[in-house]
Amino acid sequence: MTSPGPRSGALLRRWGVLVARRAGSVVLFWIVFIVAGFAVALGAAGTPSLFDRLDSGEIVVDGENQQGRDLLSVGGGSGFRTYTLTLSGVDLADPGVAAAAARAVPDLAAVEHVESAVNPFVVPEGPTSPSALRFVLDGDPAAGGFATVVTFDETVTGEQEAAATEQVDLVFDRLVEETGATGAERGGLQALVDRIIEQVRADGQRGEGIALPVSFLVMVGVFGGFLAAGFPVLGAVASIAGALMSLLGFSYLLELDATVVNVVTVLGLGLCIDYGLLVVSRFREEMRAILDGRPVRETTRADAVEATATTMDRAGRTIVFSALTVAISLGGLMVLEIPFIRAVSAAGVSVVLVALAVALSLIPALCALGARRLLRRGTETSGDVGVFSRLAEVVHRVPWLVITLVSAVLLVMAVPALRMELTSSGPELLPVGTPERTFYEDFRSGYPLLAGAEVLVVTEAPVAEVESWAAGAATQRPGVESVDPVRTLENGVTTVGFQTGDSGTGKASRDLVDSLRSDRPPFAGYVVGQASGIIDFRATVADRAAWAIGLVVLATLVLLFLMTGSVVIPVKALVMNVLSLGAALGVTVWIFEDGHLEDLLGFTSTGAIENTIPLLVLAFGFGLSMDYEVFLLSRIVELHEQGHDTRTAVTLGLQRSGRIITSAALLIAIVFAGFAAGDLLVLKQMGVALVLAILIDATLVRMLLVPATMSVLGSVNWWAPRPLRRLHERWGITE
Repeated sequence: MTSPGPRSGALLRRWGVLVARRAGSVVLFWIVFIVAGFAVALGAAGTPSLFDRLDSGEIVVDGENQQGRDLLSVGGGSGFRTYTLTLSGVDLADPGVAAAAARAVPDLAAVEHVESAVNPFVVPEGPTSPSALRFVLDGDPAAGGFATVVTFDETVTGEQEAAATEQVDLVFDRLVEETGATGAERGGLQALVDRIIEQVRADGQRGEGIALPVSFLVMVGVFGGFLAAGFPVLGAVASIAGALMSLLGFSYLLELDATVVNVVTVLGLGLCIDYGLLVVSRFREEMRAILDGRPVRETTRADAVEATATTMDRAGRTIVFSALTVAISLGGLMVLEIPFIRAVSAAGVSVVLVALAVALSLIPALCALGARRLLRRGTETSGDVGVFSRLAEVVHRVPWLVITLVSAVLLVMAVPALRMELTSSGPELLPVGTPERTFYEDFRSGYPLLAGAEVLVVTEAPVAEVESWAAGAATQRPGVESVDPVRTLENGVTTVGFQTGDSGTGKASRDLVDSLRSDRPPFAGYVVGQASGIIDFRATVADRAAWAIGLVVLATLVLLFLMTGSVVIPVKALVMNVLSLGAALGVTVWIFEDGHLEDLLGFTSTGAIENTIPLLVLAFGFGLSMDYEVFLLSRIVELHEQGHDTRTAVTLGLQRSGRIITSAALLIAIVFAGFAAGDLLVLKQMGVALVLAILIDATLVRMLLVPATMSVLGSVNWWAPRPLRRLHERWGITE
């Protein structure tokens, strides 16, 4: 059955002929591209390295928290440029300790780009005075510890701060020696950010170091040869080069969080392996159909050109549809007014385009050049009876039972997602025992007033009015363990700090923020802190989520309708995606929020999920789920257009695409497992969630639920209202 509508295949066929005839030039172009991409992105070409342009920290959005932070910064109280030394095991009453500490302060202040330096021994009346106790361990001079805090100029550059830190460390080293301290820790926000960025780099190298060789070995088994397995891997390397280069470009337009690099490069890696697998498999199939049992040595260049053209005509169309669905799902994130999410969206779409270009040029060119080697196991065509066709027949016999059982399993798995708690971790992103995390944990525990409050009220109200409220009604707020002394900063900015004892992200802090926002203090002000930022993040997502979801759903429905001519199949695909993604998020909550499998996966639960994870998993998971839906549907639609009834089309389609789908899912799961093998918590959560989403979708949904529902619906699968049928006849993209 054909359609008079436009055929994408005509263009793709001509493109396939061009690529096959110019295969050598195409491959040479991509080799140059790979070398140039890595050289530029990693700074080998004399340009700044991508990793030098990354940032990391709390993900902020417009809202009360950011407004309060802006006011706090104007008042000189941001504290984001501090570097601190804490000493323990010292006698604060010892004159020698006092002299050493007092000598260190002017030496520190003399370092270029240091704005100020302070410890309890330069505070009037010494370390026992009330104003100095915030610099004393546990606020008790008898505890034997104190902190020295250095503040850098707000305008200092990263390089200047690094150079100044080296000089500061020399003074800190001397202070440790002269006081005879038995314990010393030092740290600051920049050191934490640098450590997180370094962890991103290390996790990325580890993930790719695992993914590429393991994927290659799996593909050797799938393809039965090293050459065929190497083509998708080379394509994946090209996608990584393109991803890094595009991210470097975006770093000049957007602030890029360090985690964006791994998220985007691994997506490109996975897609290229998926698409490479599809192209190589289809090329082999077309070559065998052309030769029809003839010896491999009789293969001609014309045969390779024809096979490449047909592969692009059919598999190429599938890849275009797939790339569009992934790009649509990522593009929907642009609606959300969150800089980090928009950066992932823009960079992700660009990487999808790179993966598409690789799949439509480099991989088919390699196939055309290596046609004979790809067929060394023979040219006989495979039959239409196998594991997947037999599975389809079993499903056809008991479709309602399959639908009931699979749906029940998915719903049970999804239940924990209903109680998901979101957080925005800082030091907790790093593994327990990491020096930078240990410093912050010890610092917050020993110097709570110096480390900062978990929740902060920032205001320009009269100090007397603020002090009256802080000493009275403020202490009765939910979640409050203690209220810090009121502080007056520059330019009339006043702050009231609240200690909740949960590092600022737990239930106590969230309850306090809710209370302060719903029942305002008797003066104008802003509520600041991680919990406040989390609430603003959720509000921002809720405000624009309907638009993002609506655009993605509408675009996906239109795309699948143009592909299938049906309104039933697209709607069914969306429902199944919701089920599989809900199940993946539910299991992710069970693992990371509830703290199961901590020892196995190597993490410490924070009792919540990082606030970006649901968005990224839904976007990436939706795109990849539709990826496999397109893989399967393209075969079924192709067979249905050739005149097969629905049951036969599903059976043959599953047999011909089932191996590709399961192999692709296994390979991309291996790729995303590189996240899970890393140490950074947000990447580990991302990796586990996407591995779950991919495996659930490729097994329970594509292999069981899709054929079962299509079996039940029969000819209804292809239903569309008459006006839409006429529209598809004119504009649908068919064989």
